[in-house]
This record gives sequence, structure tokens and C-alpha cells, in this order.
Amino acid sequence: MTGRVTRLVFNVVTPLLLVAVWWAYVKIFNVPRFVLPAPDAVFRELVSLFAKGTIWPHLGHTVGVILAGFAIGAAAGLALGFILGKWQRVERIVGPYLFFFQTAPKIALAPLFILWFGLGLTSKIVLTVSLVFFPVMVGTMLGLRSVPANLHSLCAILKLSRRDKLLRVELPSAVPEIFAGLKVAAVQATIGAILAEWLSGGKGLGYLMVFAGTTYKTPLLFAMVLITSLLGIIVYQSLAATEKWLLSWR
Repeated sequence: MTGRVTRLVFNVVTPLLLVAVWWAYVKIFNVPRFVLPAPDAVFRELVSLFAKGTIWPHLGHTVGVILAGFAIGAAAGLALGFILGKWQRVERIVGPYLFFFQTAPKIALAPLFILWFGLGLTSKIVLTVSLVFFPVMVGTMLGLRSVPANLHSLCAILKLSRRDKLLRVELPSAVPEIFAGLKVAAVQATIGAILAEWLSGGKGLGYLMVFAGTTYKTPLLFAMVLITSLLGIIVYQSLAATEKWLLSWR
């Protein structure tokens, strides 16, 4: 109980302390508003965005890109990760190409995706999928290969079919590694969606960031950074809660 109270106090006090330092720095050194706005200016901007409803179309667009890109990328990563985890020969063939694609900087590939798929929704989802796919694939592959040898021996003794072995032993054992990949991918999906909107389109949180930066509306820019960060945290914590529920049997 004491540990929970300590964590709660720490999680509340730390943000308040950071805001206090931020406010004091702006006031003491008289920092211009367009360089670093005070916390109260950012808070008023946030309230205005939600009160006027300005934020909702942009927030909905970004959430849609994140969910679509994450769903497609995770499904593809799970499928290929399963194939590579079960058949190492396939990994030796396609692995080098996958790693080559992953090491290519996505900021460089983003203009190509826009050129190939246009300025619309498709290029944004493709960029997000490219960031989500690899962590999920690696997590699935490593999870399937990390099943203890004694469990494989037990399956052989019990003469489990391949289907029963997969569903009852391999997948449950691989859940931690799979969700590790999914949680990394969730953060990557948020980054990919914002990056795609930053480079193209006229809607979304990334677009608002560009608009705020080019018009020197720094409170709006800071508000977008806060909303984006909170959005990533919510997606991450949702997956963490799902993982905890799935592993409750442990």
C-alpha cells in the first residue's frame, strides 16, 4: 500500500514540479511568448481547442490513421513473425531484405510513399504500417523461439497435435514478447501518423503542428505536443492493460 501511495504522489508531484520550473523560468528570464510560452498560455490554448471543437476533426483523423496503420502493420507482423519463428529457413532467405528495409530511414522513405501513393490517406497509413510492422514481427518471432525446451518435451510426451501445441503452449508462452513488440509498435504508430501528417495533408495533429510552427503560434504548438504525447501514452497503456489481463493466469 505504501508503495502505491509513493508512486501516486511521485506521479502527481513530478509533473507539477516541472510545470512550476517551466513557469518560473519564463517569468524570471522574461522569455518571449513565441520562443517559450508560459504554462497558463498553453492551458488556455488547450481549453479553447476543446471548447470550440476545433481539435476534434484533427484528433479523429490522427486516431484513425494510428488505428488503421497499427491494425494492418500488427496483423502483417504477426503473420510473418509466425512464419519466420516456425521456419528458420524462410528467415535466412527473406531476413536480409527485411532488415535492409527496416534500417532505411523512414524520414527518407516518407517522400517516396507520398510520391507513390499520393497526398491522401493511403500514404499516411503505409508510412505508419512500415513503422509498426518490424517490432511486431521480431516480437512474434522471438516469442515463438523462446518457448522452454522442457515444454517442447512435455508436448511430445503428451502427444499433442501441432494445433494444440501452438494454441496451448507456444502462443501463451510467446505473449510477453509479442506484446513487447506491440507496445513498441504502438508508439511507432503515433510517431508515423504525426510524421505523415507533418509532410502531407491538411488535417490531423501533425498538420496543426506545422501550421502552429509556420505561424509562430507557439502555445498551439506546445498544446499539440502535449496532446500527441498523451495519445501515445493512452495507446501504450491500453496495450499494457490488455497484456496484464491476458497474463493474469500467471
